[in-house]
Amino acid sequence: MRVVDAVDAVPGDVLPGVVDSDWQVPAFDVVFAAPRSRAHCLVVPVFNEGSRLHRTLERIQALPRGGGVDTVVVDGGSSDGSVGRDLLRMRGVHTLLVKRGPGRLSAQLRCAYAHALRAGYAGVITIDGNDKDDPAAIPAFLAALGDGIDFVQASRFVAGGEAVNTPLARELAIRWLHAPLLSIASGHRWTDTTQGFRAYSRRLLLDPRVAPFRDVFDAYELLAYLNYRAPRLGFRCVELPTARRYPAGGAVPTKIGGLRGNLALLATLFRTVRGGFDPAPTHARHRGGEQAAQQPAAD
Repeated sequence: MRVVDAVDAVPGDVLPGVVDSDWQVPAFDVVFAAPRSRAHCLVVPVFNEGSRLHRTLERIQALPRGGGVDTVVVDGGSSDGSVGRDLLRMRGVHTLLVKRGPGRLSAQLRCAYAHALRAGYAGVITIDGNDKDDPAAIPAFLAALGDGIDFVQASRFVAGGEAVNTPLARELAIRWLHAPLLSIASGHRWTDTTQGFRAYSRRLLLDPRVAPFRDVFDAYELLAYLNYRAPRLGFRCVELPTARRYPAGGAVPTKIGGLRGNLALLATLFRTVRGGFDPAPTHARHRGGEQAAQQPAAD
């Protein structure tokens, strides 16, 4: 990790109780960071999202107290000028990280989650930076984390949720393949497992039986893996209703496209439900969390 703006950066020292010697995290820069001011942070992964990112940030900024979170943008190497530090600071962004190492979404998330845990946040919420999700649900996510929930998954398909202009092929794949397979494999009923709008407790991310800081999580693997792994380990998981809106016309804002992208997503799903991303028993015994891993209460 290289700190670019040393004046504003969060100190890089690892906090007491966080043992990260075996974490695999891509190289990343802390371009700017203010001191932690909230118990939780909101991670916004982006790559060339342009004006969609700024609309997302404006909606977060408009929430009471900015949603009650420190907003952390983690960039995968944008070249469209959307992540300029002055622009982001004007939109209320607390921290800007830029991934320099290899990998796509899961690699970006590993950078952001490692930064958040080292900075002492009690939990992390993640929302896509492409203006499809409604940040109005953030306070409900925070309330769930405060009530002891370890994994909050956004869902447009539960009562109170709203799915607007979802491409038909995508809705069918989620409802009849992705969510059902992960529900069966995890033992927990899920309805909307491809959504990146979600929240995790600190103890979930630090549990060595979860071990999210591994290079095997490079593209979109980490999302499906956590839907599968967390319930199997007894962590408390819930879905909360949210709104997800696709544009009425024009290109669909997504980084997964074409036959190759969709086949890769299916391959990831099948590998996940077969336990292909589970940490090796030797890895699970390594130190990786705050003190020893604690067995969470069953949902």
